[in-house]
Amino acid sequence: MQKIRKGDQVVVLTGKDKGKRGNVLSLPTDSYALVEGINTVRKHQKPLPMKGINGGIVEKTMPIHISNIALYNPSTHKADKIGFRLLADGRKVRYFKSTNETVDV
Repeated sequence: MQKIRKGDQVVVLTGKDKGKRGNVLSLPTDSYALVEGINTVRKHQKPLPMKGINGGIVEKTMPIHISNIALYNPSTHKADKIGFRLLADGRKVRYFKSTNETVDV
């Protein structure tokens, strides 16, 4: 079970986008996440007429390492550490370490 999942709202801890928030779009690998509006780069794209792709400079979202992001805690309005605990019914859930509130319901 991973601490950060698709659809979570995260805060960037380091880098050029420090302090920005965004939702996780996908996790291409175990250690990287695509976050909307975070780590965008300008890429020079060659035209590919066979595929219908126009050339030019394209804005593209690049993956960011998960060590540089943290889950956003809406009750404290800050980034927070995540832990795991087992419920009485045997389910494993994530919780915020500062407030002991469960993330997953």
